[in-house]
Amino acid sequence: MDEPIHQDPHDHDHKHPDVSGGWLRAAVFGAMDGLVSNISLIAGIGAAGASSGTIVLTGVAGLVAGSFSMALGEYTSVRTQNEQVDSELDIEREAHKRNPVGEQNELKVAFIAMGMTTKTADVAAREVHANHDIAPRLHITHELGLDPETKPSPWIAAVSSFAMFASGAFIPLIPYAFGFNSLAAGLGVGAVGLLVAGGLTARFTRRRWWRSAVRQLILGAIAVAATYSVGLLFGVGGK
Repeated sequence: MDEPIHQDPHDHDHKHPDVSGGWLRAAVFGAMDGLVSNISLIAGIGAAGASSGTIVLTGVAGLVAGSFSMALGEYTSVRTQNEQVDSELDIEREAHKRNPVGEQNELKVAFIAMGMTTKTADVAAREVHANHDIAPRLHITHELGLDPETKPSPWIAAVSSFAMFASGAFIPLIPYAFGFNSLAAGLGVGAVGLLVAGGLTARFTRRRWWRSAVRQLILGAIAVAATYSVGLLFGVGGK
C-alpha cells in the first residue's frame, strides 16, 4: 500500500502573508504618521495666519525631516530588537551547555502546557534536545514569542517607513502643488487620505474597511483640531 502524501495546507487550503518581515508595521506607521503629522502641521501654521508659501515650506520641511526621522528610528529600533534576540539566544545556548537536563525538563513542561501528554512531551523534548542548534532556538520561541530565524530586516523597515511617511506627508500638499493656495483644500485632501489609508490597512487585517477608515479619520481629526486651536491661540490672529 502506498504511503499517504502529506500535503502542506498552505499549498491548497489557505495562505498567510509574511508578518515577520517588518515592512507592514513600518509602512502603516509611516503612512499614518506622515498624514497626521503633516496635516496637523499645516493646519496649525495656516490657522496662525501664515501665507501659502510659508505653509508649503513648512509642509515640505516636515515631510523631509519626518521621513528621515522615521527611517532612522525604525532602523535603530528594529536592529536593537534583533541584537537583543541574538543576545538572548547566546544566553540560552550557554544555559543548555551548563544544565542540559534542566533545560530539557523546562521544554517538557512547556509541551505539557500546550496539551501534550507527559509521555509524548518527554519524548518530544528529548528528540528536540538531541539537536543542539534547534533546541535553544525553540526555547527562545517559547519564552519570548520570537523566532531568531525570522527576524525583521532593519533596512526594509527603514525604507518602508521613509517611503510611506513621505507619501503620507505629501498628500495634504497636493492642492498646493497644483496651484490651489487653499488651506481648506489641503485639509480636505488630507481627510480623504486618512480615509483611504485607514481602509487599505483593513485589507491586511481582514477587518471591515469602513470601520478602519472612519477610525483613522477621527484620530487624525483630533490631532488636526488640537494644532489648529494652538495656531489660532498663538498665531497672528491671537496677538
